[in-house]
Amino acid sequence: MNIAHIAIWTKDLEKEKRFFLKYFECSSDHKYENKARGFESYFIDFDGNCKIELMRRAAVPENKNDPSEENIGLSHLAISVGSKEAVDKITESIKKDGYTVISGPRKTGDGYYESCILDPEGNRIEITI
Repeated sequence: MNIAHIAIWTKDLEKEKRFFLKYFECSSDHKYENKARGFESYFIDFDGNCKIELMRRAAVPENKNDPSEENIGLSHLAISVGSKEAVDKITESIKKDGYTVISGPRKTGDGYYESCILDPEGNRIEITI
């Protein structure tokens, strides 16, 4: 078994797609649109291992959680980038482009090397080896 995909509702579908494609080695399929439901989405593919479905529909309300705080529910997505150097490089690039770095890069108490950033819509993304 494996996780097929994780879905994220977004206000700005194109901005979220550009974010993932710019910083992580992934690709996107074509935009799916269901005009009757006012729904559109992209699947962001991480080399066939797992996908993120970015979804937009105007009727979906904004999340009221504070992204700088932890909340009950999905906490973060962790993306493995293969090396300590890649964690450092990607985190610095994201920071330089004005996105929030919550923590790291650092070695955690349980031995992981990671950073945690917020994507354009405040979703926590953990960047790890």
